[in-house]
Amino acid sequence: MGDAFIRHIELLGYEKRFFPSQHYVYMFLVKWNDLSEKVVYRRFTEIYEFHKALKEMFPIESGDINTENRIIPHLPAPKWFDGQRSTENRQGTLAEYCYTLVNLPHKISRCLHVVSFFKVRHDDMNPVTDSQIKKPEVFLLPKDSKKNLTDITGPIVLQTYRAIADYEKSSTSEMALKAGDMVDVVEKSENGWWFCQLKNKRGWVPAAYLEPMDGPDESEEQEPNYAGEVYMVQKSYTAVEEDELTLKEGDTIEVIHKLLDGWWVVRKDDTTGYYPAMYLQKAGEVNTSVKSELRNRGAPPRRSTIRNVKSIHRQGRKQISQETYRRNSKKYIQNQRKMQGNSHNKANVIIEKKEPEENKPKAQPAVPPRPSKDLILNRCTESTRSKIL
Repeated sequence: MGDAFIRHIELLGYEKRFFPSQHYVYMFLVKWNDLSEKVVYRRFTEIYEFHKALKEMFPIESGDINTENRIIPHLPAPKWFDGQRSTENRQGTLAEYCYTLVNLPHKISRCLHVVSFFKVRHDDMNPVTDSQIKKPEVFLLPKDSKKNLTDITGPIVLQTYRAIADYEKSSTSEMALKAGDMVDVVEKSENGWWFCQLKNKRGWVPAAYLEPMDGPDESEEQEPNYAGEVYMVQKSYTAVEEDELTLKEGDTIEVIHKLLDGWWVVRKDDTTGYYPAMYLQKAGEVNTSVKSELRNRGAPPRRSTIRNVKSIHRQGRKQISQETYRRNSKKYIQNQRKMQGNSHNKANVIIEKKEPEENKPKAQPAVPPRPSKDLILNRCTESTRSKIL
């Protein structure tokens, strides 16, 4: 019958899940050439990673060599922290992306990368759930919306940001900006460098110089996680500002707050401070040539170092002081140690209580009192009476 390929991909809606933590997954109905239909669930971060790999496989069709040859559709980078609003608003973009993807030349639409990504996985058939946590909430796309979305064939609109200050590029891969320039963000890297396009120019720009048109972007930043994620230092850095940390290659640290400008708050032992995200790698993660290349680039400027900021927003960004980071981090560590100490003490108490019970000698039966002479004479047999006479 030949190799399997996809005839059609339809976005059904999305699910809000609560296990192992709250997150969102999109539901796709995938129709195959053997007339079978399967429902698969994918996070947007997965879809975006799939998209980036597809572009690398087909550099001509992705426009990397000549933008005029691009036929692979655009896909906006994921927000730093996806909420329900952004998940819902992205449905039109995803529906259009899938429609365009399936209608690309067969060498792309039927390649192994596309087929493998949309194949049914074990988790699609048996999603991970927990009976103690409420069931997923399903949000289906209206039928009328589905019909209208598949008729759209125009380019996908990228998220637009505005420069808040002038920026002079320091390498050929970067792009210079003037305060007030409006750029389209093609890719957001967590290291603080975003790939943008401005008319016919494209290049990397520090995220600290950009703000979205619809308001400050605090909503894209995650809240601090004082439990921390374990990372390895891949490149040494010597602190320049007082609130930064000096670390050496090979050090193990914990990331407690990931910020958009690529400078993360990390904890080393009991000390916290800022460190370039591009010099860090999650523990257990495999190093790639792309990440190695990015680490060779200098760290992006921090928001706090930008002078003469011409922000279009009067509302200031929510900022957390380094003292607050240190205090909360120290408090978290102390609570953890206290909890560990309490659990250890409880275990000792239980053992101490059990030991006396186990070592205590078993109770012996009581010896009954000797009967009186009158009681023996009145109630006992003649043989027994004769012994006391």
